[in-house]
Amino acid sequence: MSNSLAILPLQNLAIAFIPVSVVIIILFKWSLNGKFALYALARMLVQLLLVGYFLNYLFAGANAWIVVLLLMLMVLFSSWIALGNIKERRLPLLKRTMLSVAIGGGFTLLIITQGVLTLQPWYQVQTMIPLAGMIFANCMNSVSLSAERFYAELSRGEDYIKARKTAFQASMIPNINALFAVGLISLPGMMTGQILSGTSPFIAARYQIMVMCMVFASAGISSACFLVLNKNTIKNNNSMT
Repeated sequence: MSNSLAILPLQNLAIAFIPVSVVIIILFKWSLNGKFALYALARMLVQLLLVGYFLNYLFAGANAWIVVLLLMLMVLFSSWIALGNIKERRLPLLKRTMLSVAIGGGFTLLIITQGVLTLQPWYQVQTMIPLAGMIFANCMNSVSLSAERFYAELSRGEDYIKARKTAFQASMIPNINALFAVGLISLPGMMTGQILSGTSPFIAARYQIMVMCMVFASAGISSACFLVLNKNTIKNNNSMT
């Protein structure tokens, strides 16, 4: 395949907001939180435009220390966001959450970039940063689900083992569903992007298999680490609530 993905003109990109506008109208018409959705859209635009300029600059002159710093910031921010649904415990749990995300995400990132892709140099920024973003975002979602369910189960009076099992199972549901759906219902981002850019679907499928293994593993390891590290929570749960 020799086709490559064309540059997307801004006027064409604007057309993508037509169906978005339909949803916004529905939100306001049904007296829902349309303003919050507008804020989210505006924030998405600003964030992606800024990160586009930043990555363009970063790709031109990155070094190992900059990559390591970015990875650390990803761990910090993803951990902070993961605890957003249990804000009263956010600060006490932040260190353990960061450790969980770093272990699950960092271990998986190491295996993928150095074992599967064998990056040269190891910090090859064009590959390392996008993959790290996918992994740590996935860890964030998984830990967020496990944390919310874990403390919900404890508040209902369940013991640690039962709460841990329920929380871990809940955190893995999205990733297990994704394994069932991929190829039948959806063609995920990496595979779609590669096909659109002209890569053979056979090669794109291999990379997507790598991604599916990557997100499944990072989610499971991070959630398991979080739940194990918070084993003593049950002793302090009454005092914290």
